[in-house]
Amino acid sequence: MDSAPPLLELDLDNLKALKILGKGAMGTVFLVRHPTITTTNTTNSNNNNNLFALKVVDKTSMHAKLDAERRARWEIQVLSALSHPFLPSILGIYESPQFLAWALPYCPGGDLNVLRYHQNDRVFSPTVIRFYLAEIICALDHLHSMGIAYRDLKPENVLIQRSGHVTLTDFDLSRKLKHKTVNNIVSAMSLPDKKAQEASRKHRRNFSRWIQLLPKESSQYYQNGLSLSLSLKKTMSARVSPVSRRKQSFSNGERSNSFVGTEEYVSPEVVHGDGHEFAVDWWALGILTYEMLYGRTPFKGKNRKETFRNVLTKSPEFVGKRTELTNLIERLLEKDPMKRLGYSRGAIEVKQHGFFRGVNWEMLTKVVRPPFIPGRDDINGELPSGKFSDGNGSVNIKDYFQRLKSSSLMPHAPLPLPSPPCYRFRKNVSLTAF
Repeated sequence: MDSAPPLLELDLDNLKALKILGKGAMGTVFLVRHPTITTTNTTNSNNNNNLFALKVVDKTSMHAKLDAERRARWEIQVLSALSHPFLPSILGIYESPQFLAWALPYCPGGDLNVLRYHQNDRVFSPTVIRFYLAEIICALDHLHSMGIAYRDLKPENVLIQRSGHVTLTDFDLSRKLKHKTVNNIVSAMSLPDKKAQEASRKHRRNFSRWIQLLPKESSQYYQNGLSLSLSLKKTMSARVSPVSRRKQSFSNGERSNSFVGTEEYVSPEVVHGDGHEFAVDWWALGILTYEMLYGRTPFKGKNRKETFRNVLTKSPEFVGKRTELTNLIERLLEKDPMKRLGYSRGAIEVKQHGFFRGVNWEMLTKVVRPPFIPGRDDINGELPSGKFSDGNGSVNIKDYFQRLKSSSLMPHAPLPLPSPPCYRFRKNVSLTAF
């Protein structure tokens, strides 16, 4: 087994940012070109291989004092342990009395939300959904095998690599949990005792039941053409802040009682505060699949209260003939986590669903023509200008934070990432069998 490559030596004094990729409560993400990186990838001869994304947290800011630094250190810890084609690997770490920064591979394809907005009708075809879901499931499977519940799956956190394959990002809300054992799974599905019945009456839930529908998949797909409309409006889904819930963990595997996630993707057990585990990721996968198919999430209300009420009581609405895809969504969006697809046997259970019939899971990384492959010169014309530029089309990172403090522009909530205007979209791309 090959050893991991050595980490880059990072020095903010010597690094210039080409542009700002995003801002949030955890800090700022810059696109940086490292002057000393060389690549062994002979299939890509452009000079963009030494680009990387640099996440920087100002530890002296008020936001860092409000838990951002702790979450940043946890994300670095998780990233340092990852080694998977659909998950990022940390490239380097920098720390000083003021800053904490870490480098990640740059994904020029943007995120899944950006890509969806460039489709006809702003939805994906079932074939494209199958491809992206398969890779996301593999990523979640790897995280769960490490005992990590991701807890923040949403389109904005699914990035498109240069190769066209996906990678997940943002692990600050993830949580290390203990796996449940087979004996505990069996006992958890047995009849409840009196204490459990009393707890059930105390925290009464209104769960809808999943009814298996037509198993045959519809052949009527959405159009897979691609549009270059620049009127992208990112979905503003507010993150739910972590709130401690003082309840005991359940016996069938460790559960977290934190109230975390993105509003429209939060599972019923998180809303109830009854404790949650890996099944929250399969719920989020169901929400993501629904949004990819219909261009909207299934439970969004006029406000947070209505959204959460819909999560607890409403069933997802489908249009047209029921298919294997809608059946998959229904089973992932089972209100009761113990009945949810993926609860008992994890990713194996999800992979065996009929929607993925014919998928060669071992060959996913070999697919050379994913639905979308970013262009090689996607950063051309992206150099920043304005008060944060050093006059040479780049940003001095330390100066940026200093000016940000002096002008009181530090953001109070995560901001949507800009849509890169230089993407090269390929129309009518056929998928290699995978």
